[in-house]
Amino acid sequence: MTAVPQTILMCPPDHFEVVYVINPWMEGQFANTDDALAHRQWNDLRNAIELHAKVVLEPPRQDLPDIVFTANAGLVLGKKVIVSRFRSVERQGEEPHHRAWFTENGFEILDWPPEVPFEGAGDALSDRGRELLWVGHGFRSDAAVPALLERLLDRKTAALTLIDPRFYHLDTCLCPLAGGYLLYFPAAFDEKSRALIEVLVPKDKRIAVEEADALKFCCNAVDLDGFVLMNDASENLRSRLRSAGFTPVITPLSEFMKAGGAAKCLTLKLVEI
Repeated sequence: MTAVPQTILMCPPDHFEVVYVINPWMEGQFANTDDALAHRQWNDLRNAIELHAKVVLEPPRQDLPDIVFTANAGLVLGKKVIVSRFRSVERQGEEPHHRAWFTENGFEILDWPPEVPFEGAGDALSDRGRELLWVGHGFRSDAAVPALLERLLDRKTAALTLIDPRFYHLDTCLCPLAGGYLLYFPAAFDEKSRALIEVLVPKDKRIAVEEADALKFCCNAVDLDGFVLMNDASENLRSRLRSAGFTPVITPLSEFMKAGGAAKCLTLKLVEI
C-alpha cells in the first residue's frame, strides 16, 4: 500500500524513565520503569519496523527522558519540517536537539511562532487517502495551529478538539491508515470533531474503537505496507482490521505506556508527501 519507501526516525531509550508528570499516564510511575524491558520492547518495535522501512536514529540525551518519543520532534512534509514548540517546560530542552538533527540531515526548517505550542506529528497526522492533515488541539497544541499549518504548508487541515486528558495528543486516539481508512476513538473528541470525521470519512472506512482498546493505545499505531504495528488490541479489533485489508502486528510497549506513549509516539515518518 505504500507508494514511497519509508524512513522512520527513532531514538534509543538509553535515558528513558519517568521523572515528572505531564500526562495522566505518568501518575504513580515515578522511577517505575524497567530499563532492560524498555530496551527489549524498543528493539522489538525497531525490528518489526525494519521489515518494512529503514530506521535512522537520533541520539538520546541525558536529562531528556521523553526525547525517545520522536513523533514529537516535528512535522515533516517532503524535505520541510516544522520543529515542535513544546507546551511543557519539561520537554522544551528537546527542541534544539531536534532542530540540529533536522538541519544536519538536510531538512529545511520552517519558521514557527515561538509563542504557539505545537507538538509535531503527535498532533498533526497526514491522511493516507488524500492531501489532508488531521490536526488535534486542546491539551498540547494550540487552537491556532490548524490555520497556521494551512498557511505555511498550503495543505487543507481538519481541526479536531481533544477533550479527554488521557488522550492528550491526537496520535493517541487517531491513526490514518492507507486507502483513506481511519482508526480512532470517538469519545476522545468533542461532538463537533466527531461530526467532522463522519463528514470527511465514509462509514465503511471508519474503524471506531471502544474505550478498552483505546486504553491499550491501539490507535497509537504505525501503518506500513498494510501492516499496523501497535501495543495491543482486542481480538475483535484485530479481526476488523483484517477485514479492512490490514495486518495487525502486536509489539508490547508496556514500559513506554507508563509515560503515555506507544508505537506511534516512538516513531516519526520522514517520508510524508
